[in-house]
Amino acid sequence: MGGTFDPIHIGHLILGENAYLQLGLDKVIFMPSGNPPHKRNRQGSASDLQRMDMVKLAIATNTHFEISDIEMNEEGYTYTFRTLERLNADHPGTRYYFIIGADSLFDFDGWMNPQRICDACTLVVATRNHTSNERLDEAIQHVRETYNADIVKLDTENIDCSSRQIRSWIAEGHTVKYYVPDTVINYIGTYEVYKNV
Repeated sequence: MGGTFDPIHIGHLILGENAYLQLGLDKVIFMPSGNPPHKRNRQGSASDLQRMDMVKLAIATNTHFEISDIEMNEEGYTYTFRTLERLNADHPGTRYYFIIGADSLFDFDGWMNPQRICDACTLVVATRNHTSNERLDEAIQHVRETYNADIVKLDTENIDCSSRQIRSWIAEGHTVKYYVPDTVINYIGTYEVYKNV
């Protein structure tokens, strides 16, 4: 499960847990993106180290959640197809699932090398509350036919909040309790992570 996790929030954690349960996964690996090409202006964001720390805190009590810094150490931009191909090369006996939200699937044709992504994993797509099932099903069918993709639609209620919204609330002094784990809230407060948003 990739993302900037800036910060990680309850929606990310619920999505990971539901994928683990519904698909019978061995574990869910959270991979904070080091330098995603679609998010080039990250002024007011947390540093790479802070984002890693917050994910570690958020998943600390879940024995089937792990964190990986594989995308933190790449030079240049981070691309999903490279990460998945590297994982498959390093662990040839492992089947990988790549968990994404509906919004990402709608933009999938614009990703770098979408065919190589589909060749390297099973896509797991989660809906968001504002997304119609009909539109999502059309997008799934398009990606399946275009790239011969193996896609699973996750049956889950998703907390429709975004990291951008949470950063804004923190900057305005609003509480984010229950949207973000308490350990992460404490970290944000201690290090004043989003004070300049």
